[in-house]
Amino acid sequence: MIGTRAAARYAKAMLEISLEKGTLETINKDMILISDSISQSEDLKSFLSNPIIKGNVKLDALSEIFAATSAQTIELFKLLMHNKRFDILEAIASKFQELYDLELGIQKAKVTTAIAMDEEMETKVLAKIKQISNKKVTIENIVDPSILGGFILRIGDQQFNASLANKLQDLKRQLTN
Repeated sequence: MIGTRAAARYAKAMLEISLEKGTLETINKDMILISDSISQSEDLKSFLSNPIIKGNVKLDALSEIFAATSAQTIELFKLLMHNKRFDILEAIASKFQELYDLELGIQKAKVTTAIAMDEEMETKVLAKIKQISNKKVTIENIVDPSILGGFILRIGDQQFNASLANKLQDLKRQLTN
């Protein structure tokens, strides 16, 4: 990703300022909104990275698009305009969310399932998570029909594969040996 070191510095500064001012939750909501908006809009991504469009035009557009965000976030936009770094805004927002989770001791778990998780499946997954991690965990459900059934749980660098596709692969290996 372009400018990830710079994005990390901006995100860290935003985190420190928001901790100082007691605006951590507000800024995190702003960063989620920014990250989601940019990742879902190729037009916005192109607009922000276009070197021909002047910084003040980008600032005005972002101030309009993200009018509901805090004054602190608008100050970030102004700083990015001054430093000609609007191209790393999405990376800053993503990095901020990582730092936010780290600050609050939250770990993200990615759970891949063949179909969207229901309550029963979520209960099973949460039980497995409690065996693996003692931190507060948020679950992101990824639907991938190719696993056929069960689930694949990934927390940090640990993975637990309880998918039907994996069990069939194991059975195939045993039969061919």
